Amino acid sequence: MNDSLQPPKLSGLRVLVVEDEALVALQLEDMLTGLGCTVVGPASRVGQALQLLSGQQVDAAVLDVNIAGELVYPVADELTNRGLPYIFATGYGASGLTEAYRGRPVLEKPFPKKALLHAMLESLERLE
Repeated sequence: MNDSLQPPKLSGLRVLVVEDEALVALQLEDMLTGLGCTVVGPASRVGQALQLLSGQQVDAAVLDVNIAGELVYPVADELTNRGLPYIFATGYGASGLTEAYRGRPVLEKPFPKKALLHAMLESLERLE
């Protein structure tokens, strides 16, 4: 995908990244930056993600489901309470999510930048 084709909807979007694997977090940060987003974090723990949410402007999020042995659902719940879009990134696909979250966009790891783009746009469209 050509980085010059940044969708206007994503340009300047502040995206919280919650990912405990450093290399995956760096790759995700590169992809999001290439799509015109500003990355908040990344957070490698659920508590750290909640602190970032309370202290910084966040417009959307990409959440790994299992963060250092802890499920990311408290972060997802806070994002839902704020009416913010988010997507899950997991090696288990949608079947790895608790029933209450299965309607959310899911990226199955590993994923290409194009899949991230489509998932981000889908999550934003759900709010319109």
